This record gives sequence, C-alpha cells and structure tokens, in this order.
Amino acid sequence: MARRTFSAVAWSAALAGAVTTTLVAAGTIGVGDATAGALLVLTAAVLTAGLAHRIGWRGPAAAALVTTLLFLARWGSTHGFDARLTEILLTAPFTVMIVVLVATTSRRLADRAASVIADGLIVGLGAWIIVWVLLVEPASDPTDGTWFVYGALDSVGDAVSVLRAVVLAAATVVVMLLAILLFSGASNTAIGFGAAAVLGCVAAAIVRAVSLRDDVSLDPRWFDALLLGAALAGAAALFHPSVRTITAGRRVRISSPLMARLTATTAALIAPVIALAGTDAPSAGDRIVRIASSVVLAVAVMTRVVQSVRANASTQDELVRSALTDSLTGLPNRTLMLRHIDTALRSSWGTPRQPTVLFIDVDRFKAINDSLGHATGDDVLTTVASRLLASVPDHAVVGRISGDEFVVLDDRTETAAQSVMLAEKLLDAFREPVGGSQPDMFVTASIGVAHAPSGMDLSADALMRHADTAMYRAKDAGRNCIAVFDDSMVERVTQRLDIETALYRALERGEVHLVHQPIVDVDLGLVVGFEALMRWRREGAPVSPAEFIPVAEDTGTIVPLGTWALRDALARLRGWIDDGTCKPSTTMSVNVSPRQLNDPQFVHTVVDALATTRVSADQLWLEVTEGVMITEPDQALATLRRLESLGVRIAVDDFGTGYSSLSLLQRFPIHCVKIDRTFVQRLDDPGTRTIVRTIVAMAGSLSAEVVAEGVETTGQLSLLASLGCSRVQGYLIGAPVGVADIPAVVADLEDRESFAARINPARA
Repeated sequence: MARRTFSAVAWSAALAGAVTTTLVAAGTIGVGDATAGALLVLTAAVLTAGLAHRIGWRGPAAAALVTTLLFLARWGSTHGFDARLTEILLTAPFTVMIVVLVATTSRRLADRAASVIADGLIVGLGAWIIVWVLLVEPASDPTDGTWFVYGALDSVGDAVSVLRAVVLAAATVVVMLLAILLFSGASNTAIGFGAAAVLGCVAAAIVRAVSLRDDVSLDPRWFDALLLGAALAGAAALFHPSVRTITAGRRVRISSPLMARLTATTAALIAPVIALAGTDAPSAGDRIVRIASSVVLAVAVMTRVVQSVRANASTQDELVRSALTDSLTGLPNRTLMLRHIDTALRSSWGTPRQPTVLFIDVDRFKAINDSLGHATGDDVLTTVASRLLASVPDHAVVGRISGDEFVVLDDRTETAAQSVMLAEKLLDAFREPVGGSQPDMFVTASIGVAHAPSGMDLSADALMRHADTAMYRAKDAGRNCIAVFDDSMVERVTQRLDIETALYRALERGEVHLVHQPIVDVDLGLVVGFEALMRWRREGAPVSPAEFIPVAEDTGTIVPLGTWALRDALARLRGWIDDGTCKPSTTMSVNVSPRQLNDPQFVHTVVDALATTRVSADQLWLEVTEGVMITEPDQALATLRRLESLGVRIAVDDFGTGYSSLSLLQRFPIHCVKIDRTFVQRLDDPGTRTIVRTIVAMAGSLSAEVVAEGVETTGQLSLLASLGCSRVQGYLIGAPVGVADIPAVVADLEDRESFAARINPARA
C-alpha cells in the first residue's frame, strides 16, 4: 500500500511540474508563489527519500543543493548580484550534478563499459560543438576572440563570457554523463524523473544563454519555468519507491535499447556537422576550438567503430564456439565431432590407419538427475569429461554430443584389437567414485565401438551411428560393458525401427488382441482368475511380445495399449460373470508397465475402467515387476497406495528374478506374489525348492497370496503342493486362449473328472 501511495505522489509531483512549467512560461501564475510551492514539495521529497525510502542523505542533499543554488543564482541576477558571482553560482550546481552522475554511473557499469562511455562521449562532444558554435563563440569578443585563445581577461565582460562558457561546458558534461547513465541500462521510473530534472536544468542554462544574446529576444520567464519544472521532476524522482535502486550500489549488465543509443549518437553526429557547415569561424580562436572539438569527436567515433568491430568479431567467435562446443564441459559437440571424424576418415584413406569411434553413455544418468538434482548431474558429467580426457591418447578427441552421451575419436588405431583396448581403458576410468558433492557415488558406462576398415567408403555420420548402435547393444547386454559393432546390428536396429513404426497404428488397425490364461486353485478345483496377455498379429503374422513390448515401453505407446488392455480385460470378465461362465468372485490380472505407473492419469484410468465395466475393484489384480519398485520407488509407491485405497490388489510378477527382499514386500502394498517360471522349472533341485519354500513362507507372513507361473508337469504341481502353493497357472492347467474358447476351458477345468485326468493322467 505504501509503495502505491508513494508512486502516486511521485506522478502527481511530475504532473504538477509539467503544469507549473506551462503556466509560468505563459505568465498565468507568479514566479514567487510557484517557487515557494516547488521548494516545499522538494523539501518533502528529500525527507521522504531519507526517512521512508532510507537511501541515505547524500543523494537527497545533492538534489536540494542543486535546486537551491539554481534559484539563488536566478534571484541574484534580478537583485543586483555581480555578474561574475551569478555565473559562479550557476557553475556550482552543474558541478554537483557531475559528481553525482559520475558516482551513480560508475556503480552501474559492468560489462561493455567502454562502448557505453564512448557513446556518451559522442553525445557530449556533439552537444559541446553545437553549444560552442551557437552560444559560446557569439558571446565572446567578435573581433578576435583573444580571451579564449590567450586567456587574457581584459574586462569584466570577458570574465563573464568565460564563466558563461564554463557553465555551458559543464552542462554538456552533464549531458554526456546522463547519456552514459541511460545507455547503461538504467530505465526505472525514478531514473526517468531524475533524467527529466537534469535535462530541465540543462535546458534552463541554454535558455538563459540564448536570452542574454543581443540578437535574440526571449522572455526570462522560460528560465524560471524550466527551473521549476526541473525542481518538481527531481521531487518526483525522490518520492518514487524505485529511487532505492539508483543507490543500490550494484553493477548491472548493459542492456539499453540499441535503437535509442543509435538514434542519440547519430543525432549527436549530424547536428554538429550542420552547425559547423552553416556558420563561419570569425576568429582564429574559434577555428582552433572547432578543429580541436571535431578532431576529438572523430577520435571518439573511430574508437567506437573499433570497439564495435572487435565486439562483433568477439561475438562471432563466441557464436562459432557455442555452435561447435558443449557449454558445460567445453568439449566439441556433435557437429564438430562429425567434422573431426570426417577429417580422420579422409586422411586415413590409403594408409593402414582405421579410425575408431567410441560412443559412451553414462548408465542410469536420468536417475541421478531425478533423485539428486541437475546440479549433481552436471558435476557427474564434468567429472566424466575430465576422466575421458585423461584416459585417451593426446591425439584423440573427446566430445559430448548430448545429455549423458560422449564420443571419443582415435584416428591412429590400425586394428580392432587396439579399438577394444582403448574402450577397456575408458571403462576402467569409471571404476573410481565420481567425487564432488557425492564422494561415494559410482557411475558406470556402456561403450559402443566402431572402426572404419581400410578401403571402406564410410561417412562420418555412418561411423558414429555404428558406434551408437553398438552402445545400445552394450545396454541390452546389462550395461557397464563394451560392444563392438558388426553388420548384424544394423539388421536388428532396422527391425526394431520397423516394429516401432508399425506399433503406432497397430491399435487403431485392430491388430492387437488379448488372450487369457486361467489361474486355478488346485485344492478347490476352481478357476479363480485369469491373466490377460497382449498379442499382436501384424498383417496376419504374429509378433512375439518379447519383441514389441520393450519397444512399446521405450516409445511410450505402452500407455494407450495398456489402457485399452485394461478396459478390454475388465469388459470380458464382466461378460463372463454375467453369462455364468465364471464365478462372481473371479479375478482378472493385468500387467502394468513402469510407463503406466508414472502416468499421472493412470489411477483415473483404472477408476474409469472399473466404473464402466461394473467390475469390483478387488477383482482387479495389477501385476508389476520388482524392477518398477526399484527404479522409481517414490512414484510407484504413491501410485500403488492410491490404487490400494480403491480396493485394487497388487501382485508382484516374476518374483525372485530381480531385487527380491522382505523389505520390498513390507514397504509396498503387495497382495500376491507370483513365483517365476524359472524356479518352477528347476523344482527338482533341492536349493530351488528351498528358495520357493522361503518365498511361500515370506508371502504367508505378510498375508499375501502365492501363484506359481509356468507349471507344465504333474511333478512340478505335486512339489508345489508339498511346498504350500495351491494356486497355479501354466500349460499343464491351460494355455492362453482367445475369448471364444474361455467358456469351454472353464467348464473343462471345473469338471472334476476332466481336471483330475489333466493333473494325474495315470489315474484317468
């Protein structure tokens, strides 16, 4: 509220200044009354600045001193003061303004100060030449102007002329400093009011000089009007809250509008030329001043041009450097690395050299950024860059082409073995902790190796792409390892890209469908649930889930596919319950990917699917893998708890193959553990049986159900029963089947004789 009040008062003072200037110039109000009012307003502004805005007293005191001296000089000139004293009184306020502007401007200049000062100097010199030609020189001795050349002050008139010249010269210095201040990027409201006050004082000095010429008739009220307007503008500056920033004492970067500076400096160059061309030099002294001022102005312009050329060259170099190097590590970027690789390939033609490109990707770098912050991630990248530089030969080139991906070029390798040796050396560089803000943190890398065999016409982009392909093979192999490119990788990459492209339209083309595998409670002889499994027939030919599910996960198409699968599976379950095929308590298990769990809309999707199909929440089992709960624990935990609160039950799929632990089951809302088929297939091994027995006991202690997957033999079924696991699924019980076959499968499984024959053929 106070800020708004002071701002309103400041604008009111500025408006009063404009009105007062107009009325005094027109003779509508008296100068005395207006002066008294202006001094009262200025006094209030000085107190406000010192007490309310707390900017100190030097600035407000300087404003009060300048105004007092100007009004005193005006009063003295009309009350018989000696002319020389009057001019001295006029010189003093401009001297104070110079001191204040120098102090204020020096605090604000940071970068490119030289160019701003040069522009201000051009404006000041241009103003000085105009003032000299039109005001100072005509006021000197018209015969020879000797007072200025030799300093011979033969009369009081000469002394007064010199003092008037000093006043006008000081005014041009003020103009120069004000231009520097404004060019430095000072642009708040208080500075605007202050600039208006300073220009008002300068204009008053010029008007006074013009009015004293014998060949010009100008009413002195204009001088009074401008002084009053300047005083009230200064008061507005002190009233405004932004006055605090003027005295903040901080340097700022130069950001003034280029067009404003260009306009001001151009005008400062054109106007003096017109003034010089339109007048003759009546004396030797005048010619000397004109020539000297023009030379200094020319030097200032040349200096500014040189600065501009250098700045442009520096900017161009910086742009080129930015376009070709990485801003974080200073390493070459992708564009520059391709140039280096191209040069290496060209120079190796006809020689034994086989340039090697190594593509390095920091493993699980996204997890570092997400959990520890981007600052830590940047520290890791700079550390990796330093280690790579320290590990490669002096002639090799290291680049960072994006994110956590680095490329190394060695143009002197001659065999594939040398390429692999270099890759192993780089892999060893990751054996030590990264240090920095996380001194105990380790990172690993996956490295792809590709070299250009002699005589092969290979482009730089192709060689880098080969190394990139090999790097992804290293990722698939488990990370923290090396993979060397071979031609078969191209075929696999092409095949993956083909699958990725076709998968985007698979759903809308109706190529995706679900099959359902029954889950049976052997003790009860009932089908207690189904697991929905996605299948894709592309142009009539089946595509293995092992091929398209990872692609869908990587590309994000798993989200719409998973949403469709959830709704379709629940709709099928509703239909089977309604037509009596299944018991009302039958459940449906649907696999959920990490992408789906991280989708903010996933819980809403589940709620909508349950409401649409009228399936009870406790009949929906969502199957997640252990890895999901390790890689994104916080997000996964939050989503799973929201789902549990709705009544949805959570199952851990393929339990025992990833990061199995009791703490995992305790932390997350797990209602079912599904024993992976790899354990079921090795149940004849005593060690495996011990593991399965432990899993069953662990789940029982947490009141979680257990389902064994991949049961294919009666022997496996018997062993599972002896270990306390009665719920199973697998080809022994029933293979995944289409929707049309479900009624027959359920009827067969729930027929006692048929089921007995299935699980014990010897008794059939």
